[in-house]
Amino acid sequence: MAVAARDNPDHPSDVPGDYETGSALALAAYGKLEDELAAYLDEDQVDRIHRAFELGDEAHVGQTRKSGEPYITHPLAVATILAEMRLDEQTICAAILHDVLEDTDISRETISREFGETVADLVDGVTKLDKLHFRDRQEAAAESFRKMLLAMARDLRVILIKLADRLHNMRTIGSMSGDSRRRIARETLEVYAPIAQRLGMNHVKAELQDLGFKAMNPFRHAVLTKRIASQPVVRREAMAKLEAQIAQKLTNEGLSARVMGRVKSPFSIYSKMRSEHKTLEQVLDVFGFRVVVQNVMQCYHVLGAVHALYKPFDARFRDFIAIPKANGYQSLHTVLFGPYGAPVEIQIRTEEMDLIAERGIAAHWVYKHGGDAPNSAQSRAHTWISNLLESQQVAGSSLEFLDNVKVDLFPDEVYVFTPKGDILALPRNSTVLDFAYAVHTDVGNHAVTGYVDKKNAPLHSKLASGQKIEIVTAKSSMPKADWLEFVATSKARTAIRHHLKRLQHEDAVELGHRMLDRALGALDASLDRIPHKRLDKYLDENRFRRLEELLADIALGNRMPQQVAQQLTAQKGAPMPEPLAPSRLDLITISGHERGVLTFANCCLPIPGDEIMGFLSAGKGVVVHREECRNVPELRKSPERCVPMAWDREVTGDYHAALRVDVENKPGVLAQVASAIAEAESNIDHVEYRERDLRVAVLHFDIEVQGRRHLAKVMRRVRRLNVVHGVRRL
Repeated sequence: MAVAARDNPDHPSDVPGDYETGSALALAAYGKLEDELAAYLDEDQVDRIHRAFELGDEAHVGQTRKSGEPYITHPLAVATILAEMRLDEQTICAAILHDVLEDTDISRETISREFGETVADLVDGVTKLDKLHFRDRQEAAAESFRKMLLAMARDLRVILIKLADRLHNMRTIGSMSGDSRRRIARETLEVYAPIAQRLGMNHVKAELQDLGFKAMNPFRHAVLTKRIASQPVVRREAMAKLEAQIAQKLTNEGLSARVMGRVKSPFSIYSKMRSEHKTLEQVLDVFGFRVVVQNVMQCYHVLGAVHALYKPFDARFRDFIAIPKANGYQSLHTVLFGPYGAPVEIQIRTEEMDLIAERGIAAHWVYKHGGDAPNSAQSRAHTWISNLLESQQVAGSSLEFLDNVKVDLFPDEVYVFTPKGDILALPRNSTVLDFAYAVHTDVGNHAVTGYVDKKNAPLHSKLASGQKIEIVTAKSSMPKADWLEFVATSKARTAIRHHLKRLQHEDAVELGHRMLDRALGALDASLDRIPHKRLDKYLDENRFRRLEELLADIALGNRMPQQVAQQLTAQKGAPMPEPLAPSRLDLITISGHERGVLTFANCCLPIPGDEIMGFLSAGKGVVVHREECRNVPELRKSPERCVPMAWDREVTGDYHAALRVDVENKPGVLAQVASAIAEAESNIDHVEYRERDLRVAVLHFDIEVQGRRHLAKVMRRVRRLNVVHGVRRL
C-alpha cells in the first residue's frame, strides 16, 4: 500500500554519501544475492539478473535510505528474500528494479526493451501511486492497493515482490520516527500479514506479525521475548524427552519422519493471551511439535501412533488434509494429554504440505521445474483474487474496497457443504446469507430463508463447520439495508451495497425528474420543451455525463431545482424568468418506494396520513417533516429548499412512530402493553421505562405502523387496558 514518500523507509533521499563505501555495500549485498541464485538458476539467467543490478545501481546512484545506506541495498535485499524462496529470474529482476519507475528517470519502455514485457508489467504492478494527487493518505493507500490487486490478477508474482518489499522495510523500520513506525506497523498487521496468511506464506506472515508487534508495542515484545528465552531448564529437558519419545514410537511403527519442536513467537503468545483470556504461564505451558512424513497415508499412521502414545483431547482433532483451509494449507492437528500435565500440540503433514504451509503460493515456482500444474495454494489464491476483482468492480470507492478486503482476511474459516456435497470455505461468523452469496450473487440477492441440516434457519443464522446448507429463493425478494448488519464476507457486503446504491440512484433519478418538472412548471415550461442543445450545453458546463446524473444530484439536495430550472429556461442576455403564482405549483406525492433518497425526520416521525413537507438537505436528499413539526418554521426561512409534498393514494411499507404510555407502576404492566401492541399487528423497535413515582410510570415505545389509521388502532388497543392511564403520540 502507498505511503507518503517522506514516511517510507525505502524511499530514497538525495543526500550525498561516501560513494566508495556505498559501492562496496552494494557489491556485498549483490554478492549475497548471487550466492543464493547460483544454487538454483542457470548461468545465463544469473547474467540477466546482473544486468538488472547494473541498471538499478546506476539509476539509484547518489540516493540513500533513511539509515544512510545506499538505496540499491534495499531492492537487493528484497531480491534476496525472493531468491531464498527460489523465485524465477523474471521476479528477481523485477524486485531489483521495483522502485526505478517511481524514484528515477528510467522509463517503462527501457525496462521492457532490456528485460521483456513481463518484467516491465511486474515492476509497474508494484509501483505505488505517490505521484498522483489524492485527498488524503488513506485514499492514496487504498487506490494503490486497488492497483496492486489488478496487477496481482494478471500475475501473482506482484504480491510476492510487494510482501518481500514490506518484509525488508519492517526489518529496517528502526530508522523511522515513532508515529510513522506505528502507522506502517498497523498497516502491516491489518493488511499485509493477513494477505501472506491468505496466500499460505506462513513464514512471511509470522515474521511480519512479529516485526509489526515489536514496532507497535516494543515494551511488551521485549518482555515476552525475555520470558521465552528464560524458560526453565526443566521445561527444555521435558521438550527434548517428549521429542525423543515421539520419535522412538514412530521408529517402532516403521515410520521415517522428521520431528521438530515448535517455539511460539511473541506475537502468537500475545494474541492467544488476548483472544483466549489466558495468562502468560498458561500460554507458555504448551508443548508443540511438527511431524513431517513422505505421504498422506503415513500422516494418518502417525496420528494413530501418537494417539496410542498419549490420550487425545476430545474435540481437539482437525483434519485439514481432507478439508484444506482456504489458503491451501493441509495438515492433521491433534492435542494430547502430555506426561507433564501440559497439553501437547502436534501437526502432522507431508514434505510437500510442509513446503506449501511455509511458502504458500511461492512453492509453485519450486515445483514448476518438475511440472507446470499449479498446486492447490496457487489455484485457491487465483480464486480468491478473482472474487476480489468482482468485488472491486462494484465497490463505490477504493476505501470501500479496501474495507471489504480487510473483512475478507479472516484467519479462521468454517467449512460447509452445498446440497450436492461440494465444500465451501467461509470466514468465521459467516451466516446463511453469506453462503447464498458464495454460491452466486443472484442466489444471495433473491434469498428468502435457508435450511441448515434440513432444518429451517433465517438468513442471519451463523454457520458451523460440517453443516449442509440449502437456500430458498424468490424472484420478489431483494437485498435490504439491514442485511449489511449480519453478513461477514466481502462478496456479500459488496453485492448488497451495489444493489442498494443502484436502487437509490433509480429512486433519485425519478424523484429529481419530478422536482425539476415542478420547478419548470412554475416557469411555464417543461423538460420536454427545453431545446436539446441548451440542455446538452448545461450538462457539459456542469460536468454531467448524462441527464440522469443531474436529476439524481437534484434529488440528493446538491442542486436546487428552481435554480436549475431558471438557468435552463433563461435566454442568452435575457433576465431570469419570474416563477408563476404559487397556486400553479403541484405537490410531489410519495408512495414509500423512494426510501433510497427520502429520509423521514426523527424529530417528528411522519407517517402516511400526516400533512407533510420536504426539505432539501445537501447529501441527504429530501428530509420529510410533519407540517406541525416544531422545526418547520425555521426550515421555512429557506424557501428555495422547501418541497411541497403529500402522500400518494396507495402507500407501502412500515413507518416509525413513537408513543408515550402512562401506566400503573406495578409488575407485569410492560408485558401487557407490549402484548396489546403486538395484537394490533405492530412491531416494537425500542422501549424505554421511566418511573415517575411509586404509583405511576411512563413507557416510551418506538413502533412500526403503516399509517395514521394503523397507529390509531394500536392506540385504541393499548387504551383499553385497565392499567393504562393515557396514550399519546410523541
